[in-house]
Order: sequence, then C-alpha cells, then structure tokens
Amino acid sequence: MRTPTGGGADLSPGTGAKTVAPGQTVTLSAGRTFTSTDAYGTWRVFSSWLDSAGAWHEEAPLLIELKAPPANTWRLVWQDEFDGSGLPDSTRWGYEVGYVRNGESQYYTQGRLENARRENGQLILEARRDGWNGHDITSASLITKGKKSFLYGRIEARAKLPTGKGTWPAVWMLGTDIDQVGWPACGEIDIMEYVGFNPTTIHGTVHTPFYYHGSAAGPRGGTTPASSPWLDYHLYAIEWFPDRIDFFVDSVKYFTFFNEGTSAKWPFNKAHYLLLNLAIGGSWGGAQGVDLTLFPHRVYVDYVRVYERL
Repeated sequence: MRTPTGGGADLSPGTGAKTVAPGQTVTLSAGRTFTSTDAYGTWRVFSSWLDSAGAWHEEAPLLIELKAPPANTWRLVWQDEFDGSGLPDSTRWGYEVGYVRNGESQYYTQGRLENARRENGQLILEARRDGWNGHDITSASLITKGKKSFLYGRIEARAKLPTGKGTWPAVWMLGTDIDQVGWPACGEIDIMEYVGFNPTTIHGTVHTPFYYHGSAAGPRGGTTPASSPWLDYHLYAIEWFPDRIDFFVDSVKYFTFFNEGTSAKWPFNKAHYLLLNLAIGGSWGGAQGVDLTLFPHRVYVDYVRVYERL
C-alpha cells in the first residue's frame, strides 16, 4: 500500500501464498484503520499474482481517497443525556451549597431530589418555597468543578426555562483557577442567562478582569429574542476558539467576543468548568422584585453536550 506522500504502509492481516486451481474464484481481504496522523489524499493499494509458469502479473491499483474532515466538523467528547432517574450523575456533577452570590434569595442544596433530579430523560432544577431547614427558598446549582473541565470547543444545552419575576436561570462557565485568582480574573462565560422579568430575551456575556460588572468598561455581551422559552426548548450554545467565542440560540449566532490579546481582556486560554443553576432574586434576577405566588419554578434540561473541533 502506497501513501499519498510516496511512503509504504501495511495492510492487516497479511495474506500468505494461496494456490488457485483453473476456474476457481478466491476472495482475499485485508484492512487498515486510518488515524489522524495519516496523510490526506489518494492512497494506492497494489496487488499481483503469480501464474503457473512463474510469471508475475500486476493488477491495476485500487485507489482510496482519504479526505480531510470539513472545517466545521465537531466530535462529541462529553455529554449528559440525563437518562435514568434519581439524583444527577455524581461522576459528572457536584453541587454549590448555601447562599453563594449576588444577594440571591435561594439556598442551594446538595443531593436533594426536590431541587435536582433526573426524570423522564431530563434534568430538572427546581426552586421551591418550602422552608427546608429554615431556608425560605431552596434550589440547586450543579457544577463539573473537580470532575471535568473544558478548553475550547462547542458547549451546548437544550433547555426549557421558567418565567416570572425573580427567576434567574443560567448555563455558564468559570475558570478552574477561581480558588487561586478569584473572580473575575478566572474568567466567566455565560452561555445562557435569563431573567424572568424580561421573558423573551436571552443573554450571552463574558466577564474578564477588564470587562465585568462594576468595571468602567462593564461586561461584554449580546442579546437575542427567543420564542416562549418557558414553553419551548431551545438550544443554547457557544463555540469557543483561541481567537473568539461565538454565542448561539438555536442556529442563530447573535454575539462574538474576540480575543484582544491581553490576559485582562482574555482569560479564556485556560480550562473552565460548567455550571447549571436556577437562582431566585438577587442583584439582577430580583431587580423588579420576586413574585412569591409562582413557586415552584423549574428548569428542564434535555441534554448537555461538549464537542471538540476536528
């Protein structure tokens, strides 16, 4: 077998000598598994046979075209389809616990079915006004911190969101070095953020040491309308490259954040972990108050998938 660059390559399994009688038909087979290190182009498979008089006869080479994958091809490398029932898969997800950030009203619980569970092939995050252990409102925030992190690729979640004043669900990412450098130096990528008082708008945002809430520059992000996200499932995604991050709802790209070449503006050349949470109230979610008559609230997540670029 001859490679596109002129080198030789083996087929396996090798086939030894076989004597064929006149009129007899025989089929010989061999194979090769191509890998990412093999050259793209035309490969040639040569074969020959020896007649009874001792003369060799060359057959026309078999041509095999090994093509490079299209530039926009992605390979699935991590996923959770939320099959089965019960608590989220503990090999994939951990929990934030307590009152974590932004002056929010909910207490995040750990390992409590009422707040996070797999059911009917979905993940359900549920915010409840149930007074559990003295906490008026409980909810859940799932994280892959310490279990799985990601650097570049396509990250997507298909989900249905709650609505009503006070709801603040998100699919997002934080740098794995947050415990060492803090926020916003770790970087933050908000794949999907939504506030119930603005029920048809989806937000995609980044936070960096230069661009963040409270800085003179402010965060960088974009918005796009989404039809009835509390009734319909939508696909929320980013495509993250060394030079930019593209934000999508379904097939619509609505914002791109470009690498401006400094760590203060681009802390996204290092691994980040995923978060799925349902917050209630807080600095943004509660900006127009919290309607306490609407509980419980639920986020339904059909799947989360992560791809790498080929």
